[in-house]
Amino acid sequence: MQYLYSEKAGEPQLELSGDSHRYLFKVRRHRAGELIYLRNLKDQVLYHYRIEAIDRKRALLLLEEQRVYRLEAEKYLHLGWCLVDPKSIEKVLPSLNEMGVGKITFIYCERSQKSFRPDFKRMEKILLNSSQQCGRSVMMELEEIESLELFLERYPEAWMLNFSDKHIGGHKEEIKTALIGPEGGFSEHERTLVVPERVAGLNTHLILRSESAACALAGKILL
Repeated sequence: MQYLYSEKAGEPQLELSGDSHRYLFKVRRHRAGELIYLRNLKDQVLYHYRIEAIDRKRALLLLEEQRVYRLEAEKYLHLGWCLVDPKSIEKVLPSLNEMGVGKITFIYCERSQKSFRPDFKRMEKILLNSSQQCGRSVMMELEEIESLELFLERYPEAWMLNFSDKHIGGHKEEIKTALIGPEGGFSEHERTLVVPERVAGLNTHLILRSESAACALAGKILL
């Protein structure tokens, strides 16, 4: 763990209880007098707290020092992801977070199952846990949009990941926003919504699952 998340990080004195208390003192075995790092993920500040006192259910922390310390990807990537089974998304969400994806917009594309609904509260918890482990200093943004047409109205610069002789790797500096299709890919109509000049593929003839494509694309552009 690189730091502990607390929305109150930055206050001169903090009291920890519940899951945070159990993790720090039963799993990590921290002791009174030790220093630990906290972030609130609203600013770029890393807060150093000293553990002043511990009892069975609570711990008192005192702020010792703070410093601005940015830890994020050198490049920005926004994924427009046609919605698939949220369970599949949740499995790869920590990996996308560790690679530094800045934002994911979930889109209800023509081949997305309409019964799927992203659980943003659950995803936020996954992202918080992942960020504490990888050290990321800014939370990934999440949103949803009702159709690909509406997404492209808002983000007209988006590229589309699809089968193409043009490979993503050759355009990584240009791509800031990229579209990933659902299981079964984009519909014929949806493929016409992005100009051919902004359609590119991965260097493989194999069929990737949507979540595999998301990780592969993020790795190509960000790492």
